[in-house]
Amino acid sequence: MKDIVLSRIEDRVGYIKMNRPEKRNALSPILISSLHQAFVEMNQKEEVKVIVLEAEGKAFCAGADLAYLQEMESFSYAKNLEDSNHLKELFTLIYNLPKVVIAKIQGHALAGGCGLVTVCDFAFSVPNALFGYTEVRIGFVPAMVSVFLVEQIGMAKTQELLLSGELISAAKAAELGLITEVCHDEFLDKTVKDFTKKLISQNSGFSMAATKSLLRSLNRDKREKTLIEACEANAKARSHGDFVKGISSFLKKSNPDW
Repeated sequence: MKDIVLSRIEDRVGYIKMNRPEKRNALSPILISSLHQAFVEMNQKEEVKVIVLEAEGKAFCAGADLAYLQEMESFSYAKNLEDSNHLKELFTLIYNLPKVVIAKIQGHALAGGCGLVTVCDFAFSVPNALFGYTEVRIGFVPAMVSVFLVEQIGMAKTQELLLSGELISAAKAAELGLITEVCHDEFLDKTVKDFTKKLISQNSGFSMAATKSLLRSLNRDKREKTLIEACEANAKARSHGDFVKGISSFLKKSNPDW
């Protein structure tokens, strides 16, 4: 059985790669757990100063796994709450990690995949990648990501993205502040490597970690409280008829009749 998350260290940079290209790196419980473990282990490596999150294949991450979405239809509230907390723990781990985390985006980042981008410190993308929080289109609630996104780009733009469910271009994502920079496909690797080298050679690792810790301390109590409420809202939404209808239509590749 192949590893669905690959890790390596090169020139003081830790690379964590999602390796489910045949599933467009969709977020399954196993992938979420594997990413969590990979980040914990990479954070413990003293020689690693910066971490890059990347993905194999054409898509960065297409959101929730289709097979798992189907399973959710039979989940109890308790099971849905447990599942929501599972994703919350990954997002908060990455967001609060002392080391700088950079998303290297070679393809579309949708729903939960766009959430992964949101909790990284920097993000570099190819021009053709699309971004979007598409949960409202299938009866989901983009609960967890809303907490982080408001801090990153503000309430008005967060509302625009989450309520519309629209897909946006990499250029638009950069304009909104969702990602750091757009670079042509052939320069993505070099751009990310050059940026990591600059961070490593010019900045104190201690200072970057202390600065991140200070920034994350701002509104921490409110953020943690809201994340608990977000998990509960997510779990409750999954028992609503719109969720059942939305997932059924999504699996059938048809548009739900709202």
